[in-house]
Amino acid sequence: MADAPTPSDPFAILRRATAARVGLGRAGQGLPTAPMLAFQLAQARARDAVHATLDLETLRTALGGSAILVQSAAPDRAAYLADPDLGRRLAPATEPLPHGEYDLALVIADGLSATAVQAHAGAVVAALRARLASWSIAPLVVARQARVALGDPIGEGLGAQLVVVLIGERPGLSAADSLGAYITFDPKPGRRDSERNCVSNIRAAGGLSPDEAAGKIAWLLIEAQRLGFTGVDLKDREALPAPTAHQLPTR
Repeated sequence: MADAPTPSDPFAILRRATAARVGLGRAGQGLPTAPMLAFQLAQARARDAVHATLDLETLRTALGGSAILVQSAAPDRAAYLADPDLGRRLAPATEPLPHGEYDLALVIADGLSATAVQAHAGAVVAALRARLASWSIAPLVVARQARVALGDPIGEGLGAQLVVVLIGERPGLSAADSLGAYITFDPKPGRRDSERNCVSNIRAAGGLSPDEAAGKIAWLLIEAQRLGFTGVDLKDREALPAPTAHQLPTR
């Protein structure tokens, strides 16, 4: 049973239930030292995650072997942050990708948090492969200076029916290592964000575990293949309970 709040700390219960900063107190016109230092640490971690670079050798090991490395049209991190559109296009000198007839392409993209990719992408890929053992999966692609839409030319180049982009999400002050998964049917340049499905906040602590996320992603992929589309019309109904009698349609 949770401890009851005390007059000196009435927000104790709330702080145990959320990562949000509530009831931090005050020291004069500012914050007490401890919450101020915690805030500055979280801000520093978020900034570090945005500017982090992928450790490619460690990532390849986590992914279980080789991967094709590609680069967006952004030549460096500064250009990537200044012009998001550069991250949605492959670099002009990109070699042709090995085209085939694949059910699925998996793209691991640094996005705005290479920290998240480094920590969780390998586990998500392994869990997805286990759930989709009968699917034909294209060679893995690792993309640097990448935005979500970079998965569209990659998926098209590989000849994949579906693409999943695992990408580092924009860091916040409560999480700098959150991974997102974006699913697109029939990927090709020009796809809109409304034509994708997203599974977000994938992280070991305080979010969706890699195994839980892989279950949701696999469900969405199977439904997308069955229906022939992704996006706003494909609803994640995996976790919804069966309708009760009074919820069933009547004539």
